[in-house]
Amino acid sequence: MSANDYEYFCPFMADFTPITQTFPVSLVADHAQATSIETYIIGGFVRDLLLGRASKDIDFVCVGNGIALAKEVSKQLGKNAHFSVFKTYGTASIHFDAYQLEFVGARKESYRAESRNPEVVEGTLEDDQNRRDFTINAMAISLNAGNVGQLIDPFDGQADLKRKLIRTPLDPAITFSDDPLRMMRAIRFASQLGFDIDADTFDALVAQRERIKIITQERITDELNKIVLSPKPSYGFKLLFHSGLLQLIFPEMANLQGVKKVGNLAHKDNFYHTLEVLDNISAHTNNLYLRWAAILHDIAKPPTQRFVEGVGWTFHGHEDLGARWVPGIFQRLKLPMDERMKYVQKLVRLHLRPIALVKEHVSDSAIRRLLFEAGEEIDDLMTLCNADITSKNPEKVQRYLANFKKVQKKMEEVEEKDHLRNFQPPISGEEILATFDISPSKVIGDIKSEIKEAILEGKIQNDPAEARKLMHEIALRLQLPVRK
Repeated sequence: MSANDYEYFCPFMADFTPITQTFPVSLVADHAQATSIETYIIGGFVRDLLLGRASKDIDFVCVGNGIALAKEVSKQLGKNAHFSVFKTYGTASIHFDAYQLEFVGARKESYRAESRNPEVVEGTLEDDQNRRDFTINAMAISLNAGNVGQLIDPFDGQADLKRKLIRTPLDPAITFSDDPLRMMRAIRFASQLGFDIDADTFDALVAQRERIKIITQERITDELNKIVLSPKPSYGFKLLFHSGLLQLIFPEMANLQGVKKVGNLAHKDNFYHTLEVLDNISAHTNNLYLRWAAILHDIAKPPTQRFVEGVGWTFHGHEDLGARWVPGIFQRLKLPMDERMKYVQKLVRLHLRPIALVKEHVSDSAIRRLLFEAGEEIDDLMTLCNADITSKNPEKVQRYLANFKKVQKKMEEVEEKDHLRNFQPPISGEEILATFDISPSKVIGDIKSEIKEAILEGKIQNDPAEARKLMHEIALRLQLPVRK
């Protein structure tokens, strides 16, 4: 669907005849009418069309054999169409250019208490709309002769779009009990769209929250990531917290909530601080794992929390403990245990370092060490640290940001001069072995380490010639024989 196609529409316009004349909808409609298969566009595409959001993911529901219709459409699209059938679910999909077309037969569903996987039987369009999760996802557009382009909206989804409301078509208690993943989806849609959740729907979600335990972690995390990537993710996390779902699916984050006081001294609520940091960083990046670093940067504050007389509340070591927690959290949430996890772990471990530099005289040595440790992640680390500057005192925030800019300027100067990003020692172990008559041993590592420290301290430049000179000075001190 091109942007021009949307010029036919304004939000909440009920005549959708033009949409049926656009490719590939017209192709599906032609084959549906030729084969007398009752067919409708349904779900998210219709919702997004009414919201004026472009989408190329189109779901078709057929009263009859949706797979047969998909096969005919795929043949017509030719060799560039990638056709897949999922017989277990009675669905078929076609990937063509930027389009993703999904076909399913209209159906009724019934559920067992211990599973979200329904028993499915063929049904009518009404049956299919009844089984949908929310009213805004239950609207359909007819592709059938006689009423082509007609919007079928039995649960007043258009009105809920206008009201910006998430509401279930049927009894929400049954909707959430049948498929508890819908609780996560309710919060995800609210967070993505900036909608409210209907009061009765939210009450049922709270009552059914324990049912989330029958859902696989992969499905929960898929919805959680969509909340993390929403325009203002704090809204979704507040809904998760107030519903009680966050305590069940991500207790470490829920445990951040709360404030302790000794006399008049209180620390900030680390849950709401984390959400503020997450929103701050989300205004600058769609990097999912940089957003996860914002979520996890203070995750270990509760166990490191101490009150020190004359000092106040401290959280010493929370960055190191938090970094040690990251692999376990990623593993439990079924997030990727690869370089993305290590990336988040590094940012959590280093997130205090740039802020600490703001509070003291910035030496070149401290800057070099930070550049060396952060490597290619230095820019993302600085983005995280900027986002971490929060306070109810605007003057304090502005003062910190101004100091932070000085640190960033100093970093640029040192980096331009010393080239320490992704630092590689200018002298390798192989060169040391080739130069001196020694066997592989600890002394090689000691020489490399002393050269590295000399570069970081600014005693020599990050230059092979200067490093080689120092190598010979160290070897002379250690009385290493030169290889002949």
